[in-house]
Amino acid sequence: MATLIINHTTERNSMIYRFMPLVVFFLLSFSTNAPKTNNVKEIVKTSTTNNAMVVENVYNSLHTQNFALPRLESFKKALEGFYLLKAKGVVTKDILTLVDFSLSSNKKRMWVIDLATNTILYQSLVSHGRNSGDEFAEKFSNVPESYQSSLGFYATGNTYTGKHGMSLQLEGLEKGINDRAKSRAIVIHGADYADESFIKAHGRLGRSQGCPAIPMSMRDDIIKAIKGKSCLFIYHPSKSYEASTKLVSNESHSMV
Repeated sequence: MATLIINHTTERNSMIYRFMPLVVFFLLSFSTNAPKTNNVKEIVKTSTTNNAMVVENVYNSLHTQNFALPRLESFKKALEGFYLLKAKGVVTKDILTLVDFSLSSNKKRMWVIDLATNTILYQSLVSHGRNSGDEFAEKFSNVPESYQSSLGFYATGNTYTGKHGMSLQLEGLEKGINDRAKSRAIVIHGADYADESFIKAHGRLGRSQGCPAIPMSMRDDIIKAIKGKSCLFIYHPSKSYEASTKLVSNESHSMV
């Protein structure tokens, strides 16, 4: 009986955390009880504080299954964008994939998170584009033939079989940042160079032509978990990205 009580409590808390950002969004945007002030900075500060509290609640409730947690800063931005895209129906699954390109390519810097249960399903190595950097990704582009990675939010599409076997189509959702993903053939696929053995042989993970490539051993499981209108966010603390995106907050604007 005790186990059942704990499980129900966990499920209830998960549901609260999943929908709280939307509640905050609508209350602050439309409620007659919203702060009665003409000071826009004060309203933004209040909403940003509420959003931060919600994100930390979700973050602290994650079931890691012995995986490492992503960094809070990258998770915060990923979750903000996820909720906005989910509210608009752009993504429909409660699956969030976070890639943190601020980390070394030798680190497992991709997380697949089930937000319905607040559970980390997978943590994986993932490559960046060959012209984005060596061990660390430093340059990003939306330009065809740049062989650089693109930051920002994507919706996952359908699977297909290509030269790398099972692959997953991606739709870039941010104009001028990653909206050329389809024409650039930016997809998730498996690759031998995205493996621990490559790191041991070369001192760093291999690089792609811009695709977030993952180990062949994890390819099928990850692609099956995230296909079909789930959210993928590729993070880097890039000032140019933060100045252009409309899906995450920074010092000059908030989610709401």
